[in-house]
Amino acid sequence: MEFLPLFFDLKNSNVLIVGGGEVAKRKASLLVKSGAVVHLISPEIKADLVELIVSNKGVITKDVFSEEFVKNKRLIIAATNDQAINKHIADLANQLNTPVNVVDQPELCSFIFPAIVDRSPIIAAVSSGGSSPVLARLLRAKIETVLPSTYGRLAQLAEKYRDKVKLAFSDVNKRRGFWEKILSGPVSEMVFAGKEKEAEQLLKETLDSKESPKRELGEVYLVGAGPGDPDLLTFKALRLMQQADVVLYDRLVSQPIIDLCRRDADFVNVGKARANHLVPQDDINQLLVDYAKKGHRVLRLKGGDPFIFGRGGEEIEKLAENGVPFQVVPGITAAAGCSSYAGIPLTHRDYAQSVRFVTGHLKDDTSDLPWSELAYLNQTIVFYMGLMGLPVICKKLIENGMPKETPIALVQQGTTPNQKVIIATLDTMVETLKTQEVSAPTLIIVGEVVSLHDKLKWFSPIKDLNIA
Repeated sequence: MEFLPLFFDLKNSNVLIVGGGEVAKRKASLLVKSGAVVHLISPEIKADLVELIVSNKGVITKDVFSEEFVKNKRLIIAATNDQAINKHIADLANQLNTPVNVVDQPELCSFIFPAIVDRSPIIAAVSSGGSSPVLARLLRAKIETVLPSTYGRLAQLAEKYRDKVKLAFSDVNKRRGFWEKILSGPVSEMVFAGKEKEAEQLLKETLDSKESPKRELGEVYLVGAGPGDPDLLTFKALRLMQQADVVLYDRLVSQPIIDLCRRDADFVNVGKARANHLVPQDDINQLLVDYAKKGHRVLRLKGGDPFIFGRGGEEIEKLAENGVPFQVVPGITAAAGCSSYAGIPLTHRDYAQSVRFVTGHLKDDTSDLPWSELAYLNQTIVFYMGLMGLPVICKKLIENGMPKETPIALVQQGTTPNQKVIIATLDTMVETLKTQEVSAPTLIIVGEVVSLHDKLKWFSPIKDLNIA
């Protein structure tokens, strides 16, 4: 082990930074967060660095370095672009037995800055000992994905009851067991869900009874899985996916995303296709209630966003009626994901002042839409679930005044390796599809912004088809 990881308490401590550039600013930002009083010296100092130091009660000296500045400092950081000065600072610090860090010269350092994941008061730090700072940052990014920001609030709650738990459990092993059950059970889940008052009440009750907190009623996580690319999942979605006991998923959820769920969970396919509902919606709603009432943590995984043509509202209505707790995690809706991956900015200001999301068929399978409003110029229209109704869509838009030369795009399986984009016009798209194989899920985008596809496309695993 090249360096022993330690955590310094620097509150109200004087620390020295020599240097006035961007690197010095990064170090100063960390130090002021820790409550240190930063003394910074350099002939030239960035204006925003001066602001940072002064606003946090630090001291600025615009001058060349001299030995007097190293005295009475808890830490010293050399961040100049002159290696000779940096070495001189390190030598002086070592003579005074003061910890010193020399930026990009680990051989001169008595301590180094790790890559930090800040969930105060929980802090995780990763270091390569100076051998590969980039690798340390990449590892930090991985840790970021599994440490929700709410861990800090969970730690604060634990700190609040630490002394009371000590009094209640004199035996160290029993005390440790109590905290393990609290921090990995319903109390922690309530904190993560933002129900901190309920979490504290349950902790109190559990402490009074000296028993493990019980989950008499489960919870449902309504999670948007996005349009297909697993990298588009939110941190919160991933965390809930990995702790659910039961997973109900739609056919629009890609297999790579399903594979990220907890491996030993029970998986239930409730996928729906047009005119072929594997499990009717009312039955899905009831399944969520039934599983939760058995005490399960239930993941309802839906393609895109649950509240944009995803029937998420119907599902949580049923949960609310039955007193079942739930959380909703937004996902990237297909319109945003597919248009971005197709290089079609929905609201480019030179082409569109508004965008409308429209379902291709309503609950009773009709397409009774306000066509005159949709045919409005300088507007982008995105049709969900409109592939079967495409001939009607094109015909009605032209009949209501939209120029037949208006570009239209079909994006099949957007954001995935199987993405396919077909570009034509309102007048030619139906004929074009007679020679193309297209299947759901497919998103339809209508408007002048579609003309930017050729110029802005950046993701094209399958050759796009452009047909005038």
